[in-house]
Amino acid sequence: MSMSEAPKRFFKQADVAEADGGFAVTLDARALRTPGKLAFVVPTRALAEACAAEWRAQGEVIKPHAMPLTRLANVAIERTPQTRDALVADIAKHGETDLLCHRADAPARLVARQAAAWDPLVDWAGEALSFRPRIVTGIAAAENDLRPLVEAAQTMDDFRLTALAHAVGLTGSAIIAFALLHGRLDAASAFSAAFLDDLFQIETWGEDEEARARLENIRTEIKAAARFLAALA
Repeated sequence: MSMSEAPKRFFKQADVAEADGGFAVTLDARALRTPGKLAFVVPTRALAEACAAEWRAQGEVIKPHAMPLTRLANVAIERTPQTRDALVADIAKHGETDLLCHRADAPARLVARQAAAWDPLVDWAGEALSFRPRIVTGIAAAENDLRPLVEAAQTMDDFRLTALAHAVGLTGSAIIAFALLHGRLDAASAFSAAFLDDLFQIETWGEDEEARARLENIRTEIKAAARFLAALA
């Protein structure tokens, strides 16, 4: 969307108001609605305040990409209630090819770095989620028992499930996503764990501008997912 096509800012003030089922964002005292015209109501005041802050920060035109928490809330309200089973299945499916289960066999420095960063998270998953995956070398499926991941994801409300699924997609790891949700990892450590291999390659072979830009975009999205989850606490 070009600047000329972007919607103009149509409000002066964004605030928060109590609403049935939670908290709403108001734009000049009019309740915000989702793109599909559903009531924009979130479960905590903290999340509503964070979304309202995104709207206040808009300039002369509305930039949806600059409002990641609002976008996640829209998905949680509009899509997740109809797609919960598919989201749970996708989250659990990552347990077969979870990033942390698939290790390099060389070089030795990378093998050691993966073990140091990932083994404690795998151990945590066994204790916190009862998910005890096999560690394999290469890309073959690890043939793990996915039921603990299914059961853990099914307990999530629509907002947490939305953020969890988003984090899984960003990191390629159900374990990292659950660790972010439970506060075992913060955004920075989740990013470092998820992109350990990429950062190792940059360290070894040098910077690639396109790859670095991609990683920075993902880092920003992981930070947003972490802020979204924190606002739900």
